[in-house]
Amino acid sequence: MSNIPLNLEDEKLDGARVLREDTKFAAGRIASVQYLIFAVFLYLLSGFWELQITQKEYYEDAAERNRVRSIPVLAPRGKILDRDGRVIVDNHASFSVMLSRENLKPEHLKPIAEGLNLSLDELRSKLKRFDRTRPKYEPIVIKEELTPGEIAFVESHRDPDAFPELVLAPSYTRYYPEAGVASHLIGYVGEISEHELNSADFANAKPGDVVGKAGVERYYNDLLVGIDGQRRVLVDNRGNERSELAMKEAIPGQTLQLTIDLDLQIVAEMALEGKRGAVVALDPRNGEVLAMASKPDYDPNKFTSRISGQDWRAILSDPDKPLLNRAIQAQFAPGSTFKPIVALAGLETGVLTPDFTAHCSGSAWYYGRPFKCHARGGHGKIQLNRALVQSCDVFFYALGNRLGVDMIAKYAEIAGFGKRTGIDLPGESEGIVPSTKWKLRTSRSKWYAGETISVAIGQGQVTVTPLQLAHAIGGLVVGGVWHRPHVVRDSHKRQPARKADLNLDNIVKIIDAMHGVVQWGTARNSFLPGIQLCGKTGTAQLASNAAIKSGALGKNYADNAWFVGFAPKDNPEIVVAALFENGEHGDRAAPIVRDVVKAYFDKKARLEMNQRALAMQRVLLPPGPAANPMSPPPPPPRPEETP
Repeated sequence: MSNIPLNLEDEKLDGARVLREDTKFAAGRIASVQYLIFAVFLYLLSGFWELQITQKEYYEDAAERNRVRSIPVLAPRGKILDRDGRVIVDNHASFSVMLSRENLKPEHLKPIAEGLNLSLDELRSKLKRFDRTRPKYEPIVIKEELTPGEIAFVESHRDPDAFPELVLAPSYTRYYPEAGVASHLIGYVGEISEHELNSADFANAKPGDVVGKAGVERYYNDLLVGIDGQRRVLVDNRGNERSELAMKEAIPGQTLQLTIDLDLQIVAEMALEGKRGAVVALDPRNGEVLAMASKPDYDPNKFTSRISGQDWRAILSDPDKPLLNRAIQAQFAPGSTFKPIVALAGLETGVLTPDFTAHCSGSAWYYGRPFKCHARGGHGKIQLNRALVQSCDVFFYALGNRLGVDMIAKYAEIAGFGKRTGIDLPGESEGIVPSTKWKLRTSRSKWYAGETISVAIGQGQVTVTPLQLAHAIGGLVVGGVWHRPHVVRDSHKRQPARKADLNLDNIVKIIDAMHGVVQWGTARNSFLPGIQLCGKTGTAQLASNAAIKSGALGKNYADNAWFVGFAPKDNPEIVVAALFENGEHGDRAAPIVRDVVKAYFDKKARLEMNQRALAMQRVLLPPGPAANPMSPPPPPPRPEETP
């Protein structure tokens, strides 16, 4: 009995302890919930603070972008005109498709690529590149110049249940002359590459921009490119356009007027048809390029949207190198077209005196080996005028041996060889004028006197471009004044002409001889009645005669044919240089120059005739009443009738 009260007491104690523990546990849980609620409140408060205070502008912009969409308005590039104001390069209206990346669903890429005839891998690569460089809220152009079928695809799939990421935008596509006319001169455009983005030439460009890739398009890209505009439109929560809020018009690029005469350009292209070579026509009085043709050429229209892989591989693998602008980049030995410069060196230094003659028997020996003349029977006793007219090699072997390579190099550099002319086109080559210093610098070896013999006739290490040849001869025949060649009007005003202190009597002697070349010399086939065309032929070897005759080298190692001509004899207005690769003889290049010169003077005569006809018409037409003092005065106006 005594144990019962004890147990009851223990039970009471245990119950009280359990109650206390339950109460403490409940209080702890309540406190935990309170802390959790407080933490959530603090989190919400911090989020509210960030949303309303610290990141207010960011979220306002994000909300605005969800409500307002900015669509670029692409600007057209500037037109390119010829010297008479005729349009050479223009734009035509087309449509581009843009992709909005903010709400882009990855699973949409494949059907979008298929519907637009795009490569899925290229599309993904493009998106990846733009994600690194452009904010996602900016739409990007994924294809230009859509076909009617592609436009229909975009229009039918822009609803929210299909591909709302697609945006159809009006754009302008470059349109070039057909048949590749002046393609090397004008160049082409394309989407900027990552390498170009890192170039100083495109410092203001951004990914996706269409920029000039070659020719005038590249050199004057900053002037030709326009400034894109922008449309701001209001969209609903499904991306549908509701209204236009603002419109900033695009600013077209600047129109460029070239110095090129389209009529002469077409004649030059036709004269080169079926050949590999180049033609450059200059006005030596101011450096304006009247025509510049290079063959084979390419169609720049293939590059305007995106050239196919097949077309690109075909161009790159073509052994004739159609992308090479031979007019400013082909570097070949000039052959006998270099002889007027050697003659100038001889006359200016006094080495070539009035009684200087050579005896040509068909070859001459120098330094233990024979050097042949192109005339197997020789020219006999010969002096400067006939040596240039008949292009006697032996005469110039003797003259060059007397002068030495450094003196030849001095006057060649005065004429502009061995350095870029500074023409306003990208990619111009320098050419080579060999000298003792040049050889020591390039090959760490001495110059041997026997090497000068070949240089004296434009062979050996000397190389020039067709532009350099036209520039050099043109500046020489106008009195030793060399204007910088240029293809855009008034661009030459940035640099003054380069002048040399030359004896004009010496220049006249060279001009007289070059006139004889066409009258009765090696270019008789380029004679033009009524036009005093002067010039010089050149035949330049690419390999030895023995190697060519063996047939081991193939046709592409036949001699190059050159001709440089100018007209008229006094006060020349045009100089033309022609390169006919593997043409074998210089007289085969002469008709090319003849055709261009003839076209120039035919057009000049036609324009003068038209001007005379207009002047005569003004004289013969009866003058109006106000201009004839003998005509009666007009009747006075009738007074208004009064009621």
